[in-house]
Amino acid sequence: MKFRDRAQAGRQLAALLQRRGGFADAVVLALPRGGVPVAFEVARALRLPLDVLVVRKLGLPEQPEYAFGALAGDGVPEIDAHLVRTLDLRPSEIDAVVRAELAELARRTQVYRGDRPACEVQGRTVLVIDDGLATGATMRAAVRGLRRQSAGSVIAAVPVASPEACEALQREADDVLCVRCPTVFRAVGAWYEDFSQTTDEEVCALLAQA
Repeated sequence: MKFRDRAQAGRQLAALLQRRGGFADAVVLALPRGGVPVAFEVARALRLPLDVLVVRKLGLPEQPEYAFGALAGDGVPEIDAHLVRTLDLRPSEIDAVVRAELAELARRTQVYRGDRPACEVQGRTVLVIDDGLATGATMRAAVRGLRRQSAGSVIAAVPVASPEACEALQREADDVLCVRCPTVFRAVGAWYEDFSQTTDEEVCALLAQA
């Protein structure tokens, strides 16, 4: 069964989290852009603060959609060393991609948050939310970044994920919660009737409303 849209997926994820319980002091961090409508519903249902955690994929120079790593919100690159060796990427190529994505990470963080300070995560339970996980690479980078910020308990929560992504994340996060983890996954968008792109304007509006 598909989710109607990200808002409905967020409400179903919120119901799952409410059944699990234990999030009274938590903060909800959304991976923009698609994770924000999902996280908004979770934060509203659980009465928790909502913020964004911008994570950028590090794509190959000639194939930007093919990632060799990711940048977490703290700007520290997570790079797949094995893939870099396999593809024989030069340090100069890696540096150029990292610099460009650092600039985009800073730009998006400014657009979404403005002058508002980031939510404090040190020692707190953090719910990290996206609209789904295919490989889980960006979520892993987010979790590792939160570890570096001394977050208390880090929980990855999504409406849908591939079994492989869930298994990989279990080694990184304190818990991984999914509404659906289908054996035959295909792609995140395949599990939504409406998977239209979330805009920066929608992200800002939801954050302001939260």
